[in-house]
Amino acid sequence: MRVSVIVPTYEEAARIDGFLRQFADQTLPRDAFELIVVDGGSSDRTREIAAGLADQVIVQTSRGIGGARNDGVAVARAPIVATTDADCIVPPDWLERIVGHFGAPDVVAVCGPDGPLERGWKPRLVFFVVRSLIRLAALAGIFGTGGTNSAFRKATFLEVGGYRPLPHSDDVDLGVRLATKGKIVYDPALYVRLSVRRLEKQGYMRTLLLWLRGDLKVLTGRPLEEIEYARQKY
Repeated sequence: MRVSVIVPTYEEAARIDGFLRQFADQTLPRDAFELIVVDGGSSDRTREIAAGLADQVIVQTSRGIGGARNDGVAVARAPIVATTDADCIVPPDWLERIVGHFGAPDVVAVCGPDGPLERGWKPRLVFFVVRSLIRLAALAGIFGTGGTNSAFRKATFLEVGGYRPLPHSDDVDLGVRLATKGKIVYDPALYVRLSVRRLEKQGYMRTLLLWLRGDLKVLTGRPLEEIEYARQKY
């Protein structure tokens, strides 16, 4: 067992089967990784469907989306933990590339870019700008370790305290703390596609401004106050 893949879910019965089945195409052998679904108390068949394909399905007990990932890390059996979401499509060599980066002993985390599943001009433009900013930040030594496309050494993740239940930018907050323990690798080839349904519902500009405000708060040492996780379905 080399990698534990942690996937938070909530009311994902329509997507979870297809999401989990894509891992049959990974170039890393199936016995080298496990799939852990952490469900936020869905009332649909998310957990029932996931149980047929995932190695572990547990119910979330900690607060926030980061809390769901913390719960997954707590039961993970592998020394490397990878995170993504149930509305994402990962490349076939995603896990193999991740494992390869951790061959260097000083690497504590790996992350990559995101792009939209939808083909409209608006999501493509927004994510082009976001990817460009993330790439520039990585060149400056600032890593977001986004929950859709990141991996960590489990021991280091636990050492820094994992995700904190922040309303925004808990991924940047984690990246800042991990960077004090070793090297973080940004790999552009780890390109994950995700649904923009949340951005469509909440509004692109509103969401981006919330992200920016949260990131700046974290980077200036004044993260936003902790809040309860607001479960939503899309």
